[in-house]
Amino acid sequence: MSDPDTRPFVAPCRDLDPRAPIGWLKSGWQDFRATPGLSLTWGFACWFISIMVAMLGWKMGGWVLLISLLSGFIFVAPLLAFGMYSVSRQLCLGNKPTLGWTLRAARKPFTNSLVFALVLLIILLLWARAGTMVHIFFPSDGTVKLEDLALYLGVGSAIGSIFASICFAASVFSLPFIANRDADVITAVVSSINAVLRNRWTLFVWGLLVVFFTVIGFATALFGFIVIIPWLGYATWHGYREALDVREWDVLPGAE
Repeated sequence: MSDPDTRPFVAPCRDLDPRAPIGWLKSGWQDFRATPGLSLTWGFACWFISIMVAMLGWKMGGWVLLISLLSGFIFVAPLLAFGMYSVSRQLCLGNKPTLGWTLRAARKPFTNSLVFALVLLIILLLWARAGTMVHIFFPSDGTVKLEDLALYLGVGSAIGSIFASICFAASVFSLPFIANRDADVITAVVSSINAVLRNRWTLFVWGLLVVFFTVIGFATALFGFIVIIPWLGYATWHGYREALDVREWDVLPGAE
């Protein structure tokens, strides 16, 4: 067991090739193919949550709130993939993952993950509030003109990109870190942000890929997320292992 007093405050990060995200996707897809039943189970669960959020947004606020909540999906998507990190972890160790095992493994870092979930929830609520304020740009006379809709989406996207960039940098590697190692939320988040700042172009490419697949998920009426979320979750795990050196932190019980 390593002494917490001797651990660095930030996990050292490695220099990543800008093409590395393509390799993460390949490794993630291999994990998906190795566990199709388990992957689809997680995918259906995430799809169901997405549908419930979409229906709630439509019922409570119509198009304005629906667009705000769906655009805020990028803030909470890493949490949906939390239970999937144990799948890739067990495959890396040569084990055969099961649903029960992944649920038990996800329960180990519950306290830290709950703190992180609350932080993301606050950011999501702030964005949802900002999204409702942007509705002044939404056509209200019953006639939706293309230029008015473009202005509304442009302003909303510009504001949302600020929230999304902060959330992306803070969560891209921190959640796999928390899921696997005995690390507190602050250390995990700072380590993730440091890795993003040290590898801006690589993580920019990864961010573009995440946005691309997210758009595909929305374009397929959310059905695409059944495959996309597990795939990206597995790929994120491989990115975390390649980016951060976490040997100074103990492996969580049950994660060996």
